[in-house]
Amino acid sequence: MTRHDTAGTPIAPRQRDGSTVATPILQSQRSSKIRDRHLDRLAIVYVRQSSPQQVLDHKESRERQYELVDHALALGWPKSRTLVIDEDQGRTAKKSDSRQGFQRLLAEVSMDHVGLILGLDMSRLSRTSRDWHHLLEVCALFGTLLADQDGVYDANDSNDRLLLGLKGTMSEFEQFTMRNRLERGKLHKAERGELFHKVPCGYVKLPSDSVAFDPDEQAHKAVQLIFDKFDEIGSIYGLFHYLIRNNIRMGMRIQNGPQRGQLIWRRPALPTLNQMLHNPIYAGAYAYGRRPEGPRTKASRQGGYGHRWVPMSEWKVLLRNRLPAYITWERYLANLQRLEQNRSLPTSPGTPRKGAALLTGLLVCGSCGLRMHAAYRNKSTAYYSCERHLKVGTEQVCYGLRTTPVDDLVARQILLALEPAALELSLQAAHDVRRERDRLHHHWKQQLERARYESERAERQYQAVEPENRMVVRTLERRWEEALSKQRQLEDEYDRFQRMQPSQLGEDELARIAALSRDIPALWDAPKTTAADRKEIIRLLIERVIVHVRKDSEYVDTTIHWRGGFTSTHEVVRPVHRYEHMRDHDQLMGRITALLREGHSASQIASRLNSEGFRTPKARGSYTSSSVQQTITRYGLTEARKAERQLGRHEHSLPDLARALQMTEGKLRSWAVRGWVHARHSPAQRLWILWADGQERRRLKRLVTCSARGVAPPAELTTPKPRVKEC
Repeated sequence: MTRHDTAGTPIAPRQRDGSTVATPILQSQRSSKIRDRHLDRLAIVYVRQSSPQQVLDHKESRERQYELVDHALALGWPKSRTLVIDEDQGRTAKKSDSRQGFQRLLAEVSMDHVGLILGLDMSRLSRTSRDWHHLLEVCALFGTLLADQDGVYDANDSNDRLLLGLKGTMSEFEQFTMRNRLERGKLHKAERGELFHKVPCGYVKLPSDSVAFDPDEQAHKAVQLIFDKFDEIGSIYGLFHYLIRNNIRMGMRIQNGPQRGQLIWRRPALPTLNQMLHNPIYAGAYAYGRRPEGPRTKASRQGGYGHRWVPMSEWKVLLRNRLPAYITWERYLANLQRLEQNRSLPTSPGTPRKGAALLTGLLVCGSCGLRMHAAYRNKSTAYYSCERHLKVGTEQVCYGLRTTPVDDLVARQILLALEPAALELSLQAAHDVRRERDRLHHHWKQQLERARYESERAERQYQAVEPENRMVVRTLERRWEEALSKQRQLEDEYDRFQRMQPSQLGEDELARIAALSRDIPALWDAPKTTAADRKEIIRLLIERVIVHVRKDSEYVDTTIHWRGGFTSTHEVVRPVHRYEHMRDHDQLMGRITALLREGHSASQIASRLNSEGFRTPKARGSYTSSSVQQTITRYGLTEARKAERQLGRHEHSLPDLARALQMTEGKLRSWAVRGWVHARHSPAQRLWILWADGQERRRLKRLVTCSARGVAPPAELTTPKPRVKEC
């Protein structure tokens, strides 16, 4: 009795060995490798073409692949158990990660649902040895056959396995050969400067495959404005906010589709501006190979809009003076350098930040070489600090200092450097103001001219249509109203722009500017001169400033590296918290002691110190009666005066001996407590009297040196010699 499948197709009878007897219709195509266990499972026809262009142009190949369904029927599979997987149309077989159809095929085989996989040729399944051998291993494990136009293959058969391995190797070799040919062809075309996938904003590609400026004047001027304003602002974010604030749009040409070549106007975007400033085509150069290549390229650009470029020395092709240029090549290189400096890196100053600190991004720690950061405790107090211990994880902290001393020094040096060019600078500023005004007005006039033209054209189209054609009339009327509304909106924005602009400088204003230029400090300290303006001026003249704080002192060694290679060295005095760190500490203490001996009060001593020019710690103004009294009490100057009558031979008060040894009173007091120096103490008077002759003073000086080095002192330095009682 003849068996039939669900579709009514006769199925060959089975023999004892499990094989089937071919019917006369299938005898010429049936393979002996096909068993009932294969026929009971699915036959999958895998359809794939490498690119979307092949899907559109190579229809014959696609039809031949779909005809494999008939081949599956001829091999004994009914239509009900024949599955077509064609999700990978337009996807390359170079890798399987992006092929959903191939992943589905592997899943079906792994679930033991597939008896046969059909493809026009084995290259349709994979062109990499990794994916191909993975498929063979899965097919061998679950007993799945493979078939192409040459025959049926069993992955568990040694001869078939050898043949399939050769087919996979040949497919992979063919893939590499085609790719190398394509890359060589692209490179040869690029070396002639003729390879263009698309042209950027501000350019059009002519039918002759040459590149020219965009014929639209407004689109051309918008691109030129972008480069001019970047030269002035120096920051891509500042440029972006300028364009948005002034409602400046960019003319873009549609690259694909039925509206290809049509000009549309869009708001500028940061990625677009970044690409424009990095693209050498605007400098008239043709470049190929600016983007990195390799398996990590795509992954490295994920997660943000930023693009990566390889160094210019590694570009495959660079042809200068080949295309129309908006800027010069030198200007393009300067833009790249400016963009690199604006990056927040330890080696670059970055863009000027908000805040009163003038040297943000320019100040370098003299100890570790890292850039110092500005921190603001309140609106009036700012500090520079080195954060090496936070970045590296060390316990050692370099130092910090207030911004005022270093900023004032740099400001003075800047004013001195600007004095010879004062008049020229002021006239150039007036010229820049006038040029900026004219440029913006010209841009707005172009927008208004375009809007009026669109509304007039809509009106002419409306007037030309026959009134009886109501559908067309209503459509044209609506377009006319939209054009008029857009025109009125643009005119309102232009009026608002004009009101916000300052009045044009006349001859009187220019004369006043010229007079003011003779006094550069007045311009620097003018209320309208912002901190951002001062930072821009400093960055134009100075590359970096290196500071080295002398520890336990108020001195700061400052080195200014000017642009052009000149270097100047200066000494700055910073505010300190302790009297011991002041440069005139000994003179101050001596003067207070002398005035006390003369019988002056604390108020009188404060007046004398202020009149004689003595500074206070932290630079907090002048001395007062309370501050002098605190100093007298803290350093025991009153007790020292009282103890003068009690001092014996080679005896000293604690402050006097500390000054003689050039050490702090607190450390000397701790030595007295430890017994490292002969001392007697009067708790009632809070008075320490220490004994040290010439030999003891030399020992104590060696002990001071050893302590300053951080070395544990030997026993001979911490043991005072026996004191000889005097008669």
